[in-house]
Amino acid sequence: MLDVRRLHLLRELDRRGTIAAVAEALSFTASAVSQQLSVLEREAGVPLLERSGRRVVLTPAGRILVVHANAVLERLELAVSELAEAREGLGGPLRIGTFPSGGPAIVPATLAELARRHPALEPMVREIDSARVSDGLRAGELDVALIHDYDFVPASPDTAVDQVPLLKEPMYLATGSTADDAFAAGPAARGDTLEELLGPWSTSPWITARDGTTGHAMAVRACQAAGFQPRIRHQVNDFRTVLALAAIGQGAGFVPEMATAQAPEGVVLTRLPLFRRSKVAFRAGGGTHPAIAAFVAAARTAVGATGGATS
Repeated sequence: MLDVRRLHLLRELDRRGTIAAVAEALSFTASAVSQQLSVLEREAGVPLLERSGRRVVLTPAGRILVVHANAVLERLELAVSELAEAREGLGGPLRIGTFPSGGPAIVPATLAELARRHPALEPMVREIDSARVSDGLRAGELDVALIHDYDFVPASPDTAVDQVPLLKEPMYLATGSTADDAFAAGPAARGDTLEELLGPWSTSPWITARDGTTGHAMAVRACQAAGFQPRIRHQVNDFRTVLALAAIGQGAGFVPEMATAQAPEGVVLTRLPLFRRSKVAFRAGGGTHPAIAAFVAAARTAVGATGGATS
């Protein structure tokens, strides 16, 4: 009989490539992971792994087993969901991940709605970059998460994670002063393409999110699409700081519509033909879990109450 916990380790190895990475993600020791995978090979009766330099790659039999592991683990999530439905009322911890700007804009209203509908639920919020949410869900550290992706930075496909849309919002260029006569003349003179809108700031310093985040990748790729490499001066993840720095002439930056309500005096905001899409993510098969469904419903109510447009 194949052990489900070992199937989970095999799936994580297929995703991460090294036993050390699996151990770090799941808070195991590397030797423990290696031992459990060796036991799984004995259970399967065929080689599942082979060495390739410092990495461990799956054999054809290992890849076949990962496909079945995905189906088995998704089915278990469905079973957990149906068992939860059989219980009376919702209660207990709900571990929630959120991207930083979702904290003040979406999370409080969502938790207030959850508390009104399901007072026995115990939401536990953890701030996390969208790029790391998949790992948190797969490792069981999160139950549900607010995530986002941008034009130029689509979400990476992950068969272990499902998503439902929540909000689609335009992006804005935040600056502190005009770059040339075209900007001084007003929006009609600036054009409507990225090259026309960003081009006047091609030699200016830029404010982006930190390296390794989806926001940083979006900013760099958007500027490249406009025909230049941004000269990055500041790296901050908080949009309020981006707006404050732009307002005093420290550079140009990108902010989503959700953040523009916090714009200080002196900042110039220009709508761009770019969008950010916010979603709710959870483990594959978990969408029917009553607590997950309750969170999705509360988040959509919260977004509607703040005037956001669902995607």
